[in-house]
Formats: sequence, C-alpha cells, structure tokens
Amino acid sequence: QVPTVESGGGSVQAGGSLRVSCTPSGYTYDSNCVAWFRQRPGKEREVVAALYTPAASRFYTDSEKGRFTISQDKAKNTVYLQMNSLKPEDTAMYYCVADRGRYCTSGYCCATLKYGNWGQGSQVTVSS
Repeated sequence: QVPTVESGGGSVQAGGSLRVSCTPSGYTYDSNCVAWFRQRPGKEREVVAALYTPAASRFYTDSEKGRFTISQDKAKNTVYLQMNSLKPEDTAMYYCVADRGRYCTSGYCCATLKYGNWGQGSQVTVSS
C-alpha cells in the first residue's frame, strides 16, 4: 500500500493556529471513516477527531471541541485537521488514518475503530 503522506506540522505559540493534512494509506473513495490521533510525549496514542463521511458526522474529544475541525477533500484524497487556539498540551505527533468503516454510522463509531497503516506523523509543538 502507498504509505501515508502527512504535512503541515510545525511550531506555534499558544493561541495560534496550524493545519495538518494527509493522504492516509489505503484511502479510497469508499473510506467512510477518517480520523486524527495524536501521541503526546510519554503518553499513549489517543483519538482527537473522527469523521463519518456519508453523514458528515464528526466526533471530537472534549478538550478539542470548538478548537479543532476535521475535514476532507475526496477529490484530492486529503484529510485535514484545522487546529485553533492551540495550547502547550496540544504538543504531540499527529497521525491520520482511514478505514472503510463498513459498520459505522457516526463519527463516534469511526473514533472507536482499530486502525492500522500508521504513518510517520506530523510534529506539532506549541510553546507558552
């Protein structure tokens, strides 16, 4: 499979914005679920946002609601995570994934899937 291609990470001061983008490995026209995960230093990987495309149903963890937005451009095979009002605790490696999500009907369901084909990630660093 074509590996995940991620871009857009970087360093920003607290309160700033960044957008990360990626083409997940295995992403096809019938990838109904896409999601962003992150791994903070010394922590396990955790879901940040997920999108069930057929219903445009989005899931965000509580700390990201109102600050992060997941979207995709199927014509470009690209998934985005717009991050606003960034905090130092958002510092992490960010990963995107996709799945057919055959049995999902919501973004929450997409957030709970067991994804594979993880890419190298995009580093986001937020300074105080």
